[in-house]
Amino acid sequence: MNRSDMLKAAASRKEPWDIIIIGGGATGVGVAVDAATRGYSTLLLEQHDYGKGTSSRSTKLVHGGVRYLEQGNVSLVMEALKERGIMRQNAPHLVSELPFIVPSYSWWEGPFYGIGLKLYQMLSGKYGFGPSKIVSREETLKMLPNVNTEGLSRGVIYYDGQFDDSRLLINMVTTAIEQGATLLNYAKVTGLVKGEDDTIESVTWQDVESGASYTSGAQVVINATGPFTDGVRKLAEPDIEPMISPSQGAHIVLDRSFLPGDTAIMVPHTSDGRVMFAIPWHGHTLVGTTDMAIEEATAEPVPMDQEIEFMLSTAALYLEKKPTRADILSAFAGIRPLVKAGGGKNTAALSRDHTIHIDQSGLLTITGGKWTTYRNMAQDCVNHAATLGDLPERECVTKSLNIHGYHPHSEKFGSRSVYGSDAPLIDELVAGDASLGAVLDEALPYIAAEAVWAARHEYARTVEDVLSRRTRALFLNAKAAVRMAPKVAELLARELRKDAAWQSSQLEAFSVVAKGYMVH
Repeated sequence: MNRSDMLKAAASRKEPWDIIIIGGGATGVGVAVDAATRGYSTLLLEQHDYGKGTSSRSTKLVHGGVRYLEQGNVSLVMEALKERGIMRQNAPHLVSELPFIVPSYSWWEGPFYGIGLKLYQMLSGKYGFGPSKIVSREETLKMLPNVNTEGLSRGVIYYDGQFDDSRLLINMVTTAIEQGATLLNYAKVTGLVKGEDDTIESVTWQDVESGASYTSGAQVVINATGPFTDGVRKLAEPDIEPMISPSQGAHIVLDRSFLPGDTAIMVPHTSDGRVMFAIPWHGHTLVGTTDMAIEEATAEPVPMDQEIEFMLSTAALYLEKKPTRADILSAFAGIRPLVKAGGGKNTAALSRDHTIHIDQSGLLTITGGKWTTYRNMAQDCVNHAATLGDLPERECVTKSLNIHGYHPHSEKFGSRSVYGSDAPLIDELVAGDASLGAVLDEALPYIAAEAVWAARHEYARTVEDVLSRRTRALFLNAKAAVRMAPKVAELLARELRKDAAWQSSQLEAFSVVAKGYMVH
């Protein structure tokens, strides 16, 4: 199904849906997958593109959360480690094991972190990745050739998971559709309509592309809009007490020379009390993250100057080759939808557990949590929704549901391994039209066929969709992404039957977004 088929299906349906989900990030799409596999009629509406917000802006880790262990939140860590194992099992083309080293510069650090990380490994049980252990200075240098050697005594190695967040999300969208759900990006919810009993009975929404408005009834409406949770709640109850305390996390991307091996660095204590990572990702080095309380969430958050400086100075303490602002290829920020707790300003101390909240209007909100636990969050949410909407009770089946693209050995597809079982189909596009094999920019491995594939099979509607979330060009190298944009606009215009005016407006819009990823 393509987007126009789904728009038709959503617009023409007369009877109420069992479940309408607002929000197309990891949580909302996870809920759509779960609801559809249980046989509930499901509609998901996303005002921008899938993963436009927080879900494409993570640290790219599938992890239990070493920091939560230190905070004593053992149950969250155990749940996340179990879900980490399930994610790798269900989407091996996108979730892989990654070795981390904690470099030790004091005699006590090795044993201290060694014990904690051994416990971290034990808590994962049968879902465990590799074993954690203390390694010598020589072994540390072998695995981290660019680590700062001054005072280095040893290292502690442990294993966690890594993934491509927005690629997984797009495969989850396809999975939900294959299971019978209807999902629409660029469909903005404009109102929540209450019935005689003062509870929500329908949703009004607009197709952003055509401007046409629709009303869809539902047994239960789920608010999965992350940082924008309170805005949706206010559609039903304008005077509602806000529940979100937004926090910004930023990352910088450097070239591979800063972390030349296949091992990540974990810094357990930075000057602001956070854990910091430097990880190899798509042939680049990703450094992050920060945790800054912000007043309100925006659709296009930008890293603040102090965040950039903090990441550069922290990385310089641990890397032999010191990064500067001139080395940053791309910088991005995401907003965590943390749930308020008292009047504290320190968002790093707020729980990362998910919260399910039901307002008097009957609106069910799910928020908080983290990427790694999306499946478990969805299961919990749909269980509550079934009770609230008086739907027939059905068991959750997502624990062993393969995500679209599932392939146990996708690494054989090289740079297109993230497509899993779809990778050969992209090669078929090139076989049919050799021009689609052209690399879009020498700095990155993406080819023209990937833009065509994104438009035909992955619901991409804009240049930004293709360069930011179907490929990861904007996140890896903002200037290269800008150079790729004209060709992508041309390919998309051909696929979506758009004119030259559309192409130029797309290029203008993309260059504005791309500026936010560049550090001057």
